[in-house]
Amino acid sequence: VLCLVVLSAVSGLAQNKQAKTTQSESPIIWTDPGDISSRNLFYGAGGEKGQPHPPVTFEKEDTKGTNPKFDVRDQEGEKWKVKLGVEARPETAATRLLWAVGYFTEYDYLLPELRVKSLPHLQRGQNFVNAGGMVKEARVKRHPQHAEKQDIWQWKKNPFIGTREFNGLRVMMSLMNNWDVKDENNAVYKDDRTGRDIYVVTDVGASFGSIGYRLGPGRGKGSLDLYKKSKFISHIHKNTVDFTSPARSTVIRLLGIFSIPNFVSRMHLRWIGRNIPIEDAKWVGGLLAQLKPAQIQDAFRAAGYSDKDVMSYSEVVEKRIAELGRL
Repeated sequence: VLCLVVLSAVSGLAQNKQAKTTQSESPIIWTDPGDISSRNLFYGAGGEKGQPHPPVTFEKEDTKGTNPKFDVRDQEGEKWKVKLGVEARPETAATRLLWAVGYFTEYDYLLPELRVKSLPHLQRGQNFVNAGGMVKEARVKRHPQHAEKQDIWQWKKNPFIGTREFNGLRVMMSLMNNWDVKDENNAVYKDDRTGRDIYVVTDVGASFGSIGYRLGPGRGKGSLDLYKKSKFISHIHKNTVDFTSPARSTVIRLLGIFSIPNFVSRMHLRWIGRNIPIEDAKWVGGLLAQLKPAQIQDAFRAAGYSDKDVMSYSEVVEKRIAELGRL
């Protein structure tokens, strides 16, 4: 089973209401997805043709972040970022749901096995490597074509504050329980064909688990049990709605001194899921409602989940979409 994410092409895009310059120069965070019910969520943004061309050859290990990662190059000369570990599956599914409703993603696939030539002993993730350089459960992400990373972007300071597209993105983070919404997980890409800045959430690996950071293995990422048990909407006000995710860590989980900085930083992220205009939440809910159950299932199937887990995850997502429709 393969799963993919690549940066969506920019063409025929409507003027964003926050744009300050011309159509070709204005930044963009969302594009009209067209007929959502016809989108292929198994292959995602890159489509079937965008998959990597093995064999791949190891280039270098990336020791940044908390997950094992390294760069490879396929036989066509394309460079890919391989991520191993607990985030590989949830990130693959999450990118497909974002892409389905018009948000930009990178192209990535989940490969149950990937043979990597010239693979050395890894500093992190060696437990995912079998004999002969065969890597298990590899999420493979291709660097965007025709685009170059410029910088990160900030949730509290960006050109889209107050727009329904930005607020819809906030809802998506809550719907997927993606609690790791620090600015470092965002990127601005410059499209060298149009000159436009494209705003992307590039790391959504903390999705489909707990509503906030947890100590212990997996830190609450990609946990079906925690996702099923979590509450989606916390409060409905006259004109706005609050969601439970992202949430702070509970005091009970802060038994280690090294968790305290995480606790403090996460406290400042809770606003992302709060005070969202109901009309904007209903707008993105209306887009999600155009997805067929089979499409949602394909997003999780592409991420390598078992048939049982595919159905369970999909049922939770469908339930949350229905909750948005009832606002």
